[in-house]
Amino acid sequence: MEDLLKLIRVVPDFPKPGIGFFDITTLVKDADGFRQVIDEFYQHYKDVKIDRIAGIESRGFVFASALAYKMGKGLILLRKPGKLPAEKYRAEYSLEYGTDAVEMHTDAVEKGMSILVIDDLLATGGTARAACELVEKAGGTVAGVGFVIELAFLKGREKLKEYKVFTMIEVKSE
Repeated sequence: MEDLLKLIRVVPDFPKPGIGFFDITTLVKDADGFRQVIDEFYQHYKDVKIDRIAGIESRGFVFASALAYKMGKGLILLRKPGKLPAEKYRAEYSLEYGTDAVEMHTDAVEKGMSILVIDDLLATGGTARAACELVEKAGGTVAGVGFVIELAFLKGREKLKEYKVFTMIEVKSE
């Protein structure tokens, strides 16, 4: 997985001073690197009961959609406020550099469904926690929460301790 880390550009002071932004655009433009990420997710989750895969806006969409296609599952888009046109659930969360919210259509998850949540990066855990809350609010269960990168020094995994968390790359220090 260290090869994957080499494909990810870190942009200093974005979106504000002091933040190092892990830019996955350099990973997904590399066909072999992108394929490796999707194959790794597939290998990890192929034997897990999953009804649908939820991708968190926006970079999570990239990985969740490719994985949903490979696994033959439906895709759920978890969006920022004001982007979904129909009735929706909403959950607010805090980021390492502010606050935000995520929304999901109320008909995206049927009661009892098992949903895999995918995003590119686990930082403080707030976004993923809110995504899991949306799934549960709709009557689903969280089959797992998967990430390409985990910034372990931000301790986001602690907010997700009741879920099965999978990460491919662990960054231990800033």
